Amino acid sequence: MAYKIDVAKCVNCGTCEPDCPAGAISEADGHRQIDPAQCLSCGTCASECPAEAISEE
Repeated sequence: MAYKIDVAKCVNCGTCEPDCPAGAISEADGHRQIDPAQCLSCGTCASECPAEAISEE
């Protein structure tokens, strides 16, 4: 399962993006998004998110 960013919780800090080993996270419309086709479902992004905006789909 890919991970998903809750845009209502995302503060667009960017902490998750450099830690993604697949490069699946990018910025769009004032928040980060995860490309499910690239996501490895490793959970690294979720553990790094200070806003707890990332969860498994």
